[in-house]
Amino acid sequence: MEKNIIENDEISLKELIHKIKEYCKYLFNQWKIIVLAGIIGAVLGLGYSFIKKPVYTATLTFALEDEKSGGGLGGALGLASTFGIDLGTGGGSIFTSSNLTELFKSRTMVEKTLLTPVTVNGKEISLAEMYIENNEWRDKWSNKPKLKDIKFLPDSKRKGFTRVHDSILGEIYQDLSKNSLSVAQKDKKISIITMDMASNSELFSLYFCEALARQVGKFYVDTKSKKARMNMEILKHQVDSVRGELNGAIMGVAVANDNTFNLNPAFNVRRAPSARRQVDVQANTAVLTELVKQSELAKVTLRKETPLIQVIDRPILPLRKEKLGKIEGMFTGTLLFGFLSILFFIIKSFFKITLREKI
Repeated sequence: MEKNIIENDEISLKELIHKIKEYCKYLFNQWKIIVLAGIIGAVLGLGYSFIKKPVYTATLTFALEDEKSGGGLGGALGLASTFGIDLGTGGGSIFTSSNLTELFKSRTMVEKTLLTPVTVNGKEISLAEMYIENNEWRDKWSNKPKLKDIKFLPDSKRKGFTRVHDSILGEIYQDLSKNSLSVAQKDKKISIITMDMASNSELFSLYFCEALARQVGKFYVDTKSKKARMNMEILKHQVDSVRGELNGAIMGVAVANDNTFNLNPAFNVRRAPSARRQVDVQANTAVLTELVKQSELAKVTLRKETPLIQVIDRPILPLRKEKLGKIEGMFTGTLLFGFLSILFFIIKSFFKITLREKI
């Protein structure tokens, strides 16, 4: 039985080798067509290298401040909190490194950036208009009445936008977020985030990259410091209010003293208003002293919360350029068409040999 199995295996192996030889022979007989396909692929690859626009990539790196590294200031704020002083520290934990990278790619941030004004050829336009011109959408819209008059004015803040405006901005956002914009933290141990913006326009990549960084930075700072800023404004209002009361009490003491000047010592009851005003002055002084302390600490907290993003490297012209070379295009086209032609003949010979065996 074992001898029969070995013989069957040997027969199967011989058949396999025979079939491979037949495939190779068939492919060899079709070498002219395969070579011709490779030449066609080379010509098409060369043509594509002329048509394909170069891609310019703008890169911006920034560091995210570590909230845990408060140093002596963090100790002082912690000490203040032990005395029941709420300084409004911390803007929540929504802006971790991973969340911040998603914030850069959010639709709100991208669309606000697209409405940022830039100067191109001496004319101020929005980045959305610059994107439309670079992609030649105006030519495609010339026969469409609803689209040919669409304008995206700089700093319009979506004023007067219609559903068509929102649809166009949404399409631009989808293209940028999927194909052009990349934000990533290369090493989790280092709080440095890199943003890459790639497009076929060098100026658009540069302007968009810098504008998006400014837009996200402003939103980030405003959100993180919002609680501290509100607390500082409340304390400032309270300080101004108590200071006004204190000034009024001091004036009241002076008026009361003037009214009791050279007063007969027997009429002490007339000195009561002056005494009450003295108490008001002392009470308001104590309250004002405490409020001023808290107000100064609130200012320190606001300064701590404000510098949150530190840009390390900005994109500088000329940007990194990626273009399909002529030799690379010819080589890629030759390989692609050569492989497809070989694959076609292998499949064809497979069905041909299979059909012949069945007959």
